[in-house]
Amino acid sequence: MESIFHERQEGSLCAQHCLNNLLQGEYFSPVELSSIAQQLDEEERMRMAEGGVSSEEYRTFLQQPSVNMDDSGFFSIQVISNALKVWGLELILFNSPEYQRLGIDPINEKSFICNYKEHWFTVRKLGKQWFNLNSLLMGPELISDTYLALFLAQLQQEGYSIFVVKGDLPDCEADQLLQMIRVQQMQRPKLIGEETAQSRDQRLPRSDVDQAIEVNHPFDGTGMLDEDEENFQRALALSRQEIDMEDEEADLRRAIQLSMQGSRRSEFSDSLPQNVPQSPHTSQTDSLSSEELRKRRQAYFEKQQQQLQQQDRTPSLHDKPTLSSSTLEADPGGDMSEEDMLQAAMNMSLESVRNHLNTEEEK
Repeated sequence: MESIFHERQEGSLCAQHCLNNLLQGEYFSPVELSSIAQQLDEEERMRMAEGGVSSEEYRTFLQQPSVNMDDSGFFSIQVISNALKVWGLELILFNSPEYQRLGIDPINEKSFICNYKEHWFTVRKLGKQWFNLNSLLMGPELISDTYLALFLAQLQQEGYSIFVVKGDLPDCEADQLLQMIRVQQMQRPKLIGEETAQSRDQRLPRSDVDQAIEVNHPFDGTGMLDEDEENFQRALALSRQEIDMEDEEADLRRAIQLSMQGSRRSEFSDSLPQNVPQSPHTSQTDSLSSEELRKRRQAYFEKQQQQLQQQDRTPSLHDKPTLSSSTLEADPGGDMSEEDMLQAAMNMSLESVRNHLNTEEEK
């Protein structure tokens, strides 16, 4: 980008900046363009004088200001066109019927000059890439080939007049360099006014509301690429999976702890004296329900015992050693795997049922 010649806006000399950015050098000054404008004014005066210097039209023409330049530094399209003729260049209106009938793709052209409300700027191809050389920007703006046609169409919709520059442009260092390499632009150049406003805003104290908005919305939505957003969503999904796995492990450990607590409660109840009075809420209905529950548990326990005996008679290579509550208490979650811990919890539950049944039979 450093090799690209780019004049920034000074006053109303946008026509000068447009020509110099197009030709990639300081080829024209305000004095030279004013000379061309005065020459055009003289030619128009001579044509008006042909109808008589005493005519009303001629006197009115002399009283009117020049249409080719003014004191602010503005120059007309006639001045720009005559300045380019020195280099053998010609301007053709982009949306004219004559040019549209040619059916030329804008990407195959070399440069364009755009005008809107007395502002001129150049869009030129350097090497194999297009650049917006608007003097209101802080630097050249890279335009992709696919976006060029949309960019020109947008300018036309906003009321710009676009001219195609025909002819061979003078050689320049930027064009030769960009023929060999391609450049990339990570951030669009700012407008000169935006740069000034941003520096002024940085000096002013910000309100709490502005700071809160900046924290909650750090991006404007265009800075994040689709690839970055996909990576963010993928990372978010992975983090959710890890959270779910951690929740499952926490639930498993919680179940094992509850089983251990239940076993300790049953052992504590067995160690109590038998003559401890029962709760006054105990009734005959509760004893009948307990008796019925005891039978059901006894049947379930016998069935489990039969299954365990069958497993002991026919051991296989895939079976794992059975862990008891004493083993779990000796090594609570040390080097044990999750399957071992689950098996230990099941064995402890069976031991709790067995102890409770024995207690019921003694009663």
